[in-house]
Amino acid sequence: MSSSPQLYANRRIPRFRLTETTPAVLKFQNGLRTTGELHVISRSGGLLLLPAPVHQGCVVELMFHTHRGAVLGTAEMLVPVTSTQQPFRFVALPESDQRRLQTAFQSGLYRNIDEEERIEELRAAVANWNPSPPRRRFAAKLVMGLVALVGCLVCAVCIHLFQR
Repeated sequence: MSSSPQLYANRRIPRFRLTETTPAVLKFQNGLRTTGELHVISRSGGLLLLPAPVHQGCVVELMFHTHRGAVLGTAEMLVPVTSTQQPFRFVALPESDQRRLQTAFQSGLYRNIDEEERIEELRAAVANWNPSPPRRRFAAKLVMGLVALVGCLVCAVCIHLFQR
């Protein structure tokens, strides 16, 4: 088993929201199991919907299915977000499962949350965009043009007068 991919220092790993219900099984070190639903996934971890939160720091074997096959890795449970949502990070994920997960991401069946966030930011920017009225720009260009024209006329008159 290889360790999970390291996070880039200045770039967040893309996260994907699952479009279909994806059951997940957590197997604890004492042999007990619980089921949940995988809601968000990335190469480094994800977000589970669970009936009850799992103790933070607990290391579990996590199994779920993608349309490209089963993924089985070791995960550390992180601080619960709500009473039913709990993030996790992969602490070990075999290369074959990493490839299977990457292939699933590239298939286009998962929605990239980062892209969705960028789209929403662009929509908000467009909604708040308030360009200056065209009349002001037109009037400023007209004034600049007239000043340039007058300047050219003055130069032409001066050149004509000095040639005599």
